[in-house]
Amino acid sequence: MKTSTFRSAPARRSAKVAAVLAVGVLALTACGGGSDSDSGGDDPAVNTEATFEAGTTMAKIQEAGVLKLGTKFDQPGFGEKGLSGDPKGFDVEIAKIIASGMGIGADKIEYTESPSAVRETLIIDGDVDLVAATYTINDERKERISFAGPYYVAGQQIMTRSDDTAITGPDSFKSDASLKVCSVAGSTPADNIGSYLANKNQLVTFDVYSKCADALKNNQVDAVTTDNVILLGLVGKSNGAFKVVGDTFTEEPYGIGITKGDVEFCNYIVDTLKKASEDGSYEKAWTSTAGAVEGAVVPELPTADACA
Repeated sequence: MKTSTFRSAPARRSAKVAAVLAVGVLALTACGGGSDSDSGGDDPAVNTEATFEAGTTMAKIQEAGVLKLGTKFDQPGFGEKGLSGDPKGFDVEIAKIIASGMGIGADKIEYTESPSAVRETLIIDGDVDLVAATYTINDERKERISFAGPYYVAGQQIMTRSDDTAITGPDSFKSDASLKVCSVAGSTPADNIGSYLANKNQLVTFDVYSKCADALKNNQVDAVTTDNVILLGLVGKSNGAFKVVGDTFTEEPYGIGITKGDVEFCNYIVDTLKKASEDGSYEKAWTSTAGAVEGAVVPELPTADACA
């Protein structure tokens, strides 16, 4: 059993959206990548011979012997705390690959819950070394932090109750001003849905998507909107209560959030993920987590933006 430490804590080239939008039951497993005696199980093999220039973020993390990771705790398939208490998902596996290249094993990752509204703050305040948390790259966020990636491209969609016939996509909210839709405060999906609403009072926000799912179940809202792969995870856990409707209406490139201007760390992450796409680690990280959705296909690693 890995003994990870947890702490609570107060956004190129477009790539094909990789999850086929079938409503299936998630069968998620914990880990992806290679393994050796330093990492245990199926965690990525640790590069015990890695060396970095003094003063770089990589050297500091290696010297500390711990990677401080910000991720979600409530995102099925990407970052969710399991029965063991360890976060599991594609974002977590991507972070393990990044850590292993610096000589940091999966058992030496310190996890901090990173709701959408506080991700930049966690990076700026130095509470985490990086954030991997369904983090869409956008210009507003790049004013405060830098991104390495993208490493995946999702698309926003709508989730409703299974017996609902009134909502067929985002345009339904403009047609019927009585309909309410839930998303997470500070998230790209919450911003995106605004142009599809008849009035701003139709949008209900919480700090995490699990609360949106509860509000949908309890008839407090009529729909939930976020990225398709996140919604499919919620559908898979709903025992048939929810469904996804309509087509995707955005492209959401997920990146690794890091301190603004840390070009060396950005280049390291980009190079590490490129190697992972070549040696099969990236594919294994996907298929063992978010790719367990029925009908999902393995994505290609998107071409990374230039580090700046």
